Order: sequence, then structure tokens, then C-alpha cells
Amino acid sequence: MATLHIKPGDRTVAVTVQQRTRSTPQDALRILAPIDLPTVFRPVFPFPGISEVKNRTEAWDHAGPRRNPQFDDGSQADEELTEYTPGSSFAYRLTNFTDVLSRLAAGVRGEFNVSPDGDGALIRWTHEFKPLPGRLDLPVSPVRRSSRQPAGSWMRQEWAG
Repeated sequence: MATLHIKPGDRTVAVTVQQRTRSTPQDALRILAPIDLPTVFRPVFPFPGISEVKNRTEAWDHAGPRRNPQFDDGSQADEELTEYTPGSSFAYRLTNFTDVLSRLAAGVRGEFNVSPDGDGALIRWTHEFKPLPGRLDLPVSPVRRSSRQPAGSWMRQEWAG
């Protein structure tokens, strides 16, 4: 079992977006888990996009794999898949940021939950930031891509159909 990055009692800042799809929960998770990060995370000022992923250790379909997202400003982070429940959810942690987040957050816990919703599924994505001491007011807008593109709109683009 992975060591918890965020423990009960830790003060965090969490942002959740959700989107409905006509896909079944199993199909939605099968598509979400190995999603191509550079396609999804494009730069939106002041946050860099992801240009590539290096050092993938294995398939992103069970707890344990690791990889290093490379941001287009030259920075990177360590990412580890910490939980995977087939057909319903997965969680990961991001640590060792080499960009501005290294001065704001000890790390981030991300989690995707996919649940039945009528004939389709409801996808919920949460990013929980663990601020460094004295840095509780984090700018959490990487999840909100821009004021013209509401949070979760990349999901609508991926799941339109």
C-alpha cells in the first residue's frame, strides 16, 4: 500500500470538476486512465502545459506505475499511480515540482471517480493541493483552463458523442 501523501487532519485546497458522458463507467475509466497528458494539458497563463511524459515504468492500469510529466516551461514533476479500482476510480500523486508549485505545494493528490449515471456515467476529477506551511491560499486555477473555457470543458470535448 502506498504511503499517504495527504493525511487526515492535513489542511488542503481541493478543486473538483465533473462531467457526464454516455459511456459506461467501465469504458470511461478505460479511456481516462491512460489519457495522453500533452493532449489534455495545454498551456494557459500562468500555468505551463505538458509537453511530454518521460520515464513511464509500466501501464497506467494498477497502483504503482510512475512517470515524469514534462512541462513546456522546462519544469517537471514526479507522478505515481497510488490507487486503481477497475471500472470505478484511480488516484495519483504529484510531487517534486521543479516549477512555481515547488514553492507553494508539497504535492497534489488527483483522483478520478466514475459512477453510473442513468445510461452513462458521471466523471468527477479532484485535485487536492497540500500547501507548504504558510501557503494555504494556493492558486488552483490549473484545473480551470481559462475564463473562456470553463472547468471540465476538456472533458466535454473528449466525451462529446
